[in-house]
Amino acid sequence: MSKGFFITGTDTGVGKTYVAVNLIRAFRELQLKVSGFKPVASGAVWGNGRLENEDALALMHESNVPLSYEIVNPYCFEPAIAPHLAANQAGVDIAFSQIQSCYKKHAEASDVVIVEGAGGWKVPLGNQLSFDDVAIALDLPVILVVGLQLGCISHALLSEASILKKNRLAGWVGNVVSQEFGEADANMETLKELMASPCIGYFKQQSTKENNVVAVQANTAKLLDYLLEFS
Repeated sequence: MSKGFFITGTDTGVGKTYVAVNLIRAFRELQLKVSGFKPVASGAVWGNGRLENEDALALMHESNVPLSYEIVNPYCFEPAIAPHLAANQAGVDIAFSQIQSCYKKHAEASDVVIVEGAGGWKVPLGNQLSFDDVAIALDLPVILVVGLQLGCISHALLSEASILKKNRLAGWVGNVVSQEFGEADANMETLKELMASPCIGYFKQQSTKENNVVAVQANTAKLLDYLLEFS
C-alpha cells in the first residue's frame, strides 16, 4: 500500500510546508508514526556544520520518527532559486536513486510519510527529472495546496488537470497566502464547485495552529482509508 502523501502546490510560497506540518500533527494525534521528507530544497543557511533548510527542519521538528537531517533532506542548496539551477551551480546531479533510497528509510520506520515537493507540480530537478516524476515513481497520492490569491482558480484547475493525467489526487487544501486577499471564501466556494477532487482543508489564520490541526483532523481518517484502498 502507499505509505503516505506527496504535497505539491499551485506555486512556490503557497504554504506547502505549513500544510505538511499540520498533516503530520494530525496523523500524530491518531497515534501513528509519521515522518516528513523534503527530498530537494533550495534556500538554506549553514548550521551544525552543514547547509540546513527551514522547511526541512520544520518537518523534522513535528515528526515523531527520529531520522537524520541527511535522510530528511538529501539534496540541500544554499541559493533560494529553482532547484535545478541551484544544483547546477553546486555541480550536483539530483538522482532519483538517492531520493528513493532515503524514502525507503522513511517508509521502513514510519506508518505515514509526508513528502513535500518544492515549488509547483512540474518543477524541474535536472537530467530530465521533475518533481512530478518523483511523486509518480514513489507511487504516492498527491495533496495539492492551493494558495488563495488572485489567479488561484486557474492555477488550481491547471495543476489538478496535470496531476490527474498521471497520478492519484487525494484532495486539495486551500491556504490563505495573504490576509489582505478579501475574496478567499468566495474563491473557495468556486474551487469546490469546479475542482474534480475533494477539498480536505481550508487554512485561514496561520497564527492559530490549534484550529488548523482541527481543520485537518476530520479528514485524516478519510486519508487513511484512501491509503488502504491501494493496499
